[in-house]
Amino acid sequence: MTSPFRRPTAEELAAAHDATIPDVAAPGLRVLFCGINPGLWSGATGRHFARPGNRFWPALHRSGFTPRQLRPDEQDELLGYGLGITNVVARTTARADELTADEYRTGGAALVERVGRLRPEVLAVLGIGAYRAAFGRPKARVGPQPEGIGATAVWVLPNPSGLNAHYTPDGIAAEFRRLREAVEADQEGERDGR
Repeated sequence: MTSPFRRPTAEELAAAHDATIPDVAAPGLRVLFCGINPGLWSGATGRHFARPGNRFWPALHRSGFTPRQLRPDEQDELLGYGLGITNVVARTTARADELTADEYRTGGAALVERVGRLRPEVLAVLGIGAYRAAFGRPKARVGPQPEGIGATAVWVLPNPSGLNAHYTPDGIAAEFRRLREAVEADQEGERDGR
C-alpha cells in the first residue's frame, strides 16, 4: 500500500488491476455512498476515490457532510459522521467501461443484499449509468428514486470522477447538498415525531 502523499508507480497501478478494496461501512449509517467500481489508484492505495482530481472528497465537504475536506487516507473517519463507501462492482479497473453488463447486474444484486444487511437510511449511487445498468432502470434520473431497497431510500448522484464533464464541481456539490438536506429533514421529522 502506498503512502497517502506518494503517487503509485506504473508497476503498482498495473498490479492493482482486478484487485478489491474493503468497504468503509457499518450497520445503520445515515448514507452509504456507492461508487461504480474502484479505479487503479484506489486499488494501489487501498483507499476509495484516491485518484487526484476525483471530486468525491471536495463534494462531500462542500455539501456539508463533513466539517473539513477529508483525504482518501482518512476514509475511516466517515463512519463517525454516519457515512460509508461501497461499490457496485468490487474489482478495480482503469476505466468503468471495462465492466460488463453482467458485472453490473451481479453487482446490483450483491448491493441489494449488502443494503439489506447494513440498513443505511440512504444508499447514494454515484453515477446514473451505473445505477441504470445495475438496477435495470434505463430512465432513472439524478436525485431521489421512487423505489428504495427495503426501508433504505435510494438516491442517484453524479459520478464524481474528474472524467465526468456533465457536472462541474459546483454542480456535484449542489447535488450532494440536496441529499444531505433531505437526510437532515427526515431526521428532524423523526425527532419531532412526524
